[in-house]
Amino acid sequence: MTADFLLELRSEEIPARMQAGARADLEKLFVKELAAAGLKAGAITVWSTPRRLALIARDLPLATQAVSEEVKGPRASAPPQALEGFLRKTGLTREQLTERDGVLFAITEKPGRATRDVLAEAIPAIVRAFPWPKSQRWGAASFSPESLRWVRPLSGIIAILGDEAIDLEVGGIRSGTVTRGHRFHHSGDVVITGAADYAARLRDAFVIVDHAEREATVREGARAAAQAAGLVLVDDEGLVVENAGLTEWPQPLLGRFDEAFLAVPPEVIQLTARVNQKYFICRDAAGNLANAFVCTANIAASDGGAAIVAGNRKVLAARLSDARFFWEQDQKVPLAEQAKKLARITFHEKLGTVADKVARVADLAEWLAREGVVPGADPALARQAAELCKADLVTDMVGEFPELQGLMGGYYARAEGLPDAVADAIRDHYKPVGQGDDVPTAPVSVCVALADKLDTLRSFFAIDEKPTGSKDPFALRRAALGIIHLITENGLRFAVAEGDLLTFFADRLKVQQREAGVRHDLIDAVFALGGESDLVRLLARVSALQAFVGTEDGVNLLAGYKRAANILKKEAASTAGAQGEGVVPPTGEEDPLALVDDPLFKDVAAEFAHSEPTLSYTPEPAEAALMTALAQAAPQVEQAVAQEAFTTAMASLASLRAPIDAFFDDVTVNDADAEKRANRLALLDQFRAAVHKVADFSRIEG
Repeated sequence: MTADFLLELRSEEIPARMQAGARADLEKLFVKELAAAGLKAGAITVWSTPRRLALIARDLPLATQAVSEEVKGPRASAPPQALEGFLRKTGLTREQLTERDGVLFAITEKPGRATRDVLAEAIPAIVRAFPWPKSQRWGAASFSPESLRWVRPLSGIIAILGDEAIDLEVGGIRSGTVTRGHRFHHSGDVVITGAADYAARLRDAFVIVDHAEREATVREGARAAAQAAGLVLVDDEGLVVENAGLTEWPQPLLGRFDEAFLAVPPEVIQLTARVNQKYFICRDAAGNLANAFVCTANIAASDGGAAIVAGNRKVLAARLSDARFFWEQDQKVPLAEQAKKLARITFHEKLGTVADKVARVADLAEWLAREGVVPGADPALARQAAELCKADLVTDMVGEFPELQGLMGGYYARAEGLPDAVADAIRDHYKPVGQGDDVPTAPVSVCVALADKLDTLRSFFAIDEKPTGSKDPFALRRAALGIIHLITENGLRFAVAEGDLLTFFADRLKVQQREAGVRHDLIDAVFALGGESDLVRLLARVSALQAFVGTEDGVNLLAGYKRAANILKKEAASTAGAQGEGVVPPTGEEDPLALVDDPLFKDVAAEFAHSEPTLSYTPEPAEAALMTALAQAAPQVEQAVAQEAFTTAMASLASLRAPIDAFFDDVTVNDADAEKRANRLALLDQFRAAVHKVADFSRIEG
């Protein structure tokens, strides 16, 4: 037999930002308590409103199964002290223990329990263990640190299994079957008989308990209100969720504000409306910001919401008046004057002030332009933009809205009459901030954005403030990814410095490329060659390599490479062993021919390194074919790599696939004849060297 279980925890207003986490925590704690009792629900639904958390567990068994718990103890022959300790732990006597194969076990039979009894214990435990980000105590009991804590004062509990109410008490609050409806639209109690009628009875009391349904009401209602006025709502899913978390009976309403406020930058208006008032904004048919907003009321007003809209319009007007004042006042001080104030702000105790950082960024931005690292950038404009890029940090507007840093600097620069390239560079110098953010492409903007992030990385690495594990207090990983995007999106031929910084970039590049669908082992294979610090060239090589290893030729060539490498590795090991004790074991990457003392082997190796060898025997057909193929392919690969024609290099490698396959099929490498053996090992070494001109295939999986 099974039944549905309903739990409602009613309180004063739960902050909207905490509701999603609370739903997840309630489900997790409930499942944990059930599992501890040997119970499992068929399905669990969790809802939230500003005044309640609700959980419905479907098809819950009405009783737990009887279980037998077994605890292993000491051996029967163990010292008395060990036995006494085990008996104290289990609460049993020696006669109650079971002996099996000389080992003692404590076996306890636990009878089944009624699920209602399990729930009567579990719900108080859940309430007391609830991990709210912030919680409070209330009433007379709050003088005791042991009193109940909840996000806001808890006022009611409903716990019903099937049609049977479960009697329990938490912090002086006893469960029942009564809840409350909408604060203004419904008076009196709402009696709930079980999970089946819970949502419907609350809807009759003007409460939409399903948060997802309320979100849909806000989303669709706001769009409809804007559309009715001939406008287009600016989508904002975060605002949808927040408004749904603030209301139990959401009613989107459109209002208007004074057109004169549109003289303020649109981002300021949107941020003012969104952050301070939780309003949506609208655009007209041309895509321009309209003097309209959509607020979400929590009641269906008898006047259609006119009074609510009027009140919200007054509040928004006050906020926009402040924003307009900041906008006008900030423009009275040129950015160059504002920038002087940066000397009062510490960037980092070991790196000086923000003004010091700006000076470093300006030097670097000018250098990037002057040296042509960023083609087409004017060095003077790059320096000017960099010197002003942080100036808006000390403006009133950014002081009120830190989210607008950079953006407001761009507006102030343009209003001041500075060149558009300078204004754009100031506006965009923080970009890209994260995945999916726009990447600057205008030359001056690229110089400043790149210089700012490079200085951050270089400076913090210089004082040994590198990211460790999950800790990255100065967002250096984000800065590195931003640099990678700037370099790759703009095709900059920019070599990253050697050392720890290059390793750090390599790790970030692997993360970025893995998210883009590139195999990390291929990046390792290219990095392993060493000397490659040009990210554009490196990624072009990786891209060509990924395309190649996915082909039949690539798969077979990789197999041939691994076979050749294994033979060379075994030869290196056997040669080192033959040289006696005290020889350092080979790693498998050494040239095995270099470990051989026989002059004949050395002569063959030297000839292969400089010209075609002169052999005293006639090579077998497959052997001769591989020699010819290598003589043609190796220089072709080298030339293609030098010209960054990596696809061509892969095609040249592909020409070795058939000869190497035939060589392994038809030729005995470890021939008894020393000259033949040396020549064939040298061929494999040359084959490996040709492949390594593109990537270290030993790092490639598969």
